[in-house]
Amino acid sequence: MDLGLQLVNFAFAGQAAAALRSIGARAEEAGFSSLWVTDHLLQIPFVGPPEADTLEAFGLLSYLAGVTEHLQLGVLVAGVTFRNPGLLIKSVTTLDHLSRGRAWLGLGAAWFEREHSALGIEFPPVKERMERLEETLQIAHQTWSGQVGPYGGRHYGLAETLCRPLPLQQPHPPILVGGGGERRTLALVARYARACNLMRYAGRKALARKLAILDEHCKSLGRDPESVEKTVTVSLKEAPRFSGEGSKSPSELLEDMHMLSEMGFHTLVYNCLYAQEPWALEVVAEHLAPAARRLPGFVAGKKAASSASNHSL
Repeated sequence: MDLGLQLVNFAFAGQAAAALRSIGARAEEAGFSSLWVTDHLLQIPFVGPPEADTLEAFGLLSYLAGVTEHLQLGVLVAGVTFRNPGLLIKSVTTLDHLSRGRAWLGLGAAWFEREHSALGIEFPPVKERMERLEETLQIAHQTWSGQVGPYGGRHYGLAETLCRPLPLQQPHPPILVGGGGERRTLALVARYARACNLMRYAGRKALARKLAILDEHCKSLGRDPESVEKTVTVSLKEAPRFSGEGSKSPSELLEDMHMLSEMGFHTLVYNCLYAQEPWALEVVAEHLAPAARRLPGFVAGKKAASSASNHSL
């Protein structure tokens, strides 16, 4: 099993460069395989007040690309409302080159209305956001295929899907779609993506149902369900260091890891509110990473990207 680290709290913004360099180094030493950042323009309610420090996602990742060696890098997940699809794809392509082939495209429909209204960004109804999400996925596949031609959708029109240089990763950087919507979101995963991302707080029963529905979407397309990497975001709240709601002892964190592995998840992305603290990743290095290496990994990962591409357009 692989472990990812998600940065959600940017209280270190006054010393961002030093803090990010330290987090990147400690994450690699602790045994994480990927590092993710949230994509918000105001801080979200689950983390802090909207006035709390928040940094732009691709600026963060571009810096992290230069101070890390092995970590996969991505946004979990980029809101489809924030960027024109052509610009988004160019940003991920640039990150892929800066990181020497370690970039992911993580994409979702966005949900935090306040940050949109605060900064004057359109926030369409959910139906339109889902349509924009699918069109962006289609544009990504067409652009990264090297095919230079027009794209005409209901919401986006591109005269040329021209992106040079193409990404280092071939056929393209892996694509992750975040969200657990059973009718639309998981269907988009099956058609366009290498990976899904679900949330641990949904509970075991709901997660099992969503995985089963994802399998059915894959089968309806003739895609092997095992070619989809299943990732799940969980909270890293180590007791007694973190005394807030949901804190768990190292043994409880291990039990949760084993349970999620048995359910079929390949990657646990730990959402860490205090990653900048020197002790924050100790429990991962001492307990979780060694145990994760003994659990089943994502054996289908090498074929996932090409399988997703075959069902993309």
